Amino acid sequence: MADAAAPRAGRGTEPQPRVLLVEDTASLAAVYGEYLRASGFASRHARTAEEAFRLAAQEKPDCVLLDLRLPDSDGLTVLRVLRRDSPDLPVVVMTAHGSVATAVDAMRAGAADFLVKPFAAERLAVTLTNAVERAALRREVRDLAAARPRTAFQGFIGAAPGMQAVYRILETAASSRATVFITGESGTGKELAAEAVHKLSPRRDGPFIAINCAAIPKDLIESEVFGHVRGAFTGAVADRQGAAAAADGGTLFLDELCEMDLALQGKLLRFIQTGSFQPVGSTQLRRTDVRFVCATNRDPLLEVREGRFREDLYYRLHVVPVSLPPLRDRGADVVTIAEAMLARSAAEEGRAFRGLAEDAKAALLAHRWPGNVRELENAVRTAVVLHDGEWVTAAMLPQTLRDATLRDATLRDATLRDGAAPPPATAPRPDGDRLRQIRPLAEIEREAIERAVELCDGNIPKAAAHLGISPSTLYRKRLAWGVAG
Repeated sequence: MADAAAPRAGRGTEPQPRVLLVEDTASLAAVYGEYLRASGFASRHARTAEEAFRLAAQEKPDCVLLDLRLPDSDGLTVLRVLRRDSPDLPVVVMTAHGSVATAVDAMRAGAADFLVKPFAAERLAVTLTNAVERAALRREVRDLAAARPRTAFQGFIGAAPGMQAVYRILETAASSRATVFITGESGTGKELAAEAVHKLSPRRDGPFIAINCAAIPKDLIESEVFGHVRGAFTGAVADRQGAAAAADGGTLFLDELCEMDLALQGKLLRFIQTGSFQPVGSTQLRRTDVRFVCATNRDPLLEVREGRFREDLYYRLHVVPVSLPPLRDRGADVVTIAEAMLARSAAEEGRAFRGLAEDAKAALLAHRWPGNVRELENAVRTAVVLHDGEWVTAAMLPQTLRDATLRDATLRDATLRDGAAPPPATAPRPDGDRLRQIRPLAEIEREAIERAVELCDGNIPKAAAHLGISPSTLYRKRLAWGVAG
């Protein structure tokens, strides 16, 4: 943005705040421009709403000074569009005497402040400075909050490092129009991630439409996505709106995208490129404005290499990748999620459970969770429905979970996946007086772990933290040794 004057006194070498002045009256624009120059602001001038949108996108101003009466648009509409495209951009509106009610409406629509014409240069400088500084403070607070580990985010529960990265990506990507491509095993929360993108985006007030490509027969999915007209096929007794039209102004979530038929993938690619589509049986193109979020539990690149997914569609959709970690890699999050689910299920079922017993925590941490969070939710719900008491114990958990946990704990590649398998207990020691001082690594490891647990008074998570390993690893090792808790 072009500078209008040298920095004012006291600003040193700091960059001048950049203001976009939107005013159609040339004489007033000249006066306000001089006010801004004298106060140390750099400014650009837009005479129309169209010009304001273009300059705002190109110049990225620190603040907008907006007249509520423009020749080509209503000022409130301009305000809403600016705030939609740049939620952090402070907008100060200008209005004439007798239009204070309109200024109040503007504040409700997200304006940072308002000025009633005529106003003095000092009032303008103070108002704009406050708006810019408040916006900077909000960004700083948000950045600090983002740097601090979060235990929950938009319906997700957990503070594992892998989830912190997911939270940051979802939060950053939400404000853009870029397509988000979510991968992860079944039950890891892909639809929850898609909903988070929508709720945090400027399209939050629009519809969120989800289509599960794996749950719809191949001969019907085109109609589900694009709709159909009456008589398009047997059973089409009336026109039907598809997901593409229903999601207009909002977000279209395509779950299990890699299950989509290749022929329909080509039509989806054209829809993404042009924003237009044809309902089944129709000869007319229809336009819609949607933001795409996709998900799959497969490896999309492998699907491309195997010829089951179009390469051009992959590169069109794979803009912001988000990989959800499986539950088995999230450490103590398993217990945190289970406790939250237990509290909810106990309230719904009228049970008096207060929490998880230590042996139940150990069992949950030792399990591999092939079904991820969905499997965990089912396990907790089963325990609540079939039992009662103050604490959920390991014995209350589903038998299939306990059997799988015991089986996993006895397998060396599962119990010691963080290191080499121990030698047999009868392994011969090397000959020689000096070599007899060498002990098997597994024996030293077990001794160190048991000593750490003893020094931590049996607190497994605390001992794991001091040893530099995850609690789930510690629980698995102790279960393999036949030590409970």
